[in-house]
Amino acid sequence: MQYIAAAIAAGFAALAASYGNGQVISKTLEGMARQPELSGQLRSTMFIGVGLIEAVPIISIVVAFMLMGK
Repeated sequence: MQYIAAAIAAGFAALAASYGNGQVISKTLEGMARQPELSGQLRSTMFIGVGLIEAVPIISIVVAFMLMGK
């Protein structure tokens, strides 16, 4: 049962992170299309946001391994 819980947690975290990344990138591209002069600033902010979003599934995988270790 622990393995199923760990797999579900990791799967939902990956799904949510991919949705979040899609939203961040979509809105950044929309902002770049509206104001091309800010594309550099928007791009760097996007990379920071994507990095923070990607931390969630990594933490989820660590928690899943901790659940499997008990």
